[in-house]
This record gives sequence, C-alpha cells and structure tokens, in this order.
Amino acid sequence: MAESGIIIYTTKACPYCGMAKSYLKDKGLKFVEYDVGTDKAKWQEMVQKSGQTAVPVMEVNGRVLVGFNSKLIDAALAKQRAPKRDEVINNLFFDIINI
Repeated sequence: MAESGIIIYTTKACPYCGMAKSYLKDKGLKFVEYDVGTDKAKWQEMVQKSGQTAVPVMEVNGRVLVGFNSKLIDAALAKQRAPKRDEVINNLFFDIINI
C-alpha cells in the first residue's frame, strides 16, 4: 500500500478514474493503482472489498469509496465521519412548486 494509505482500482476507459487520480495528484498524494480491466485478480479483490463492479473504487485509510467524490475522499483522508448524503450532493434538492 502507498505511504498515504490509498489504493485506487481503475480502468483505462473510465473518465471518473482519471478525475479521481488527478484529484489525488493535485493534493500531492501518492497512491497504488490497479487496472482491473487487465488484472482479474485485482478486479475480484475490488469486488470483494466494495461489493461493486463499477470503478473507480478507492481504499483511503481503510475506508472503501465507490466512484469519485472529493468530499468523501477528503473526509476519509482526514479520518472524519463520512458526510451525510445532502452534504455530498451539495443540497441540490429543490421544491418544484416554488420555482
């Protein structure tokens, strides 16, 4: 595992994988990357950890994250509680009657 405690499971064709890797690199973090499109054993490991077949899957400080979400990554890096759903999606809900 990388010294920062980050593993990322990706595929070459996944745009969100690229976004996640760029986000981590922009923060100056090192990570271990596994291309599950070419490595069946790592794909099985990813599915076992996450219960998901979608990528990216990240393990950050022991927390498994599916997809790219900077708030969830930051919370895992800081070892904080996971943000609530409304915090993650920036409270994008609205009342259609009052538009």
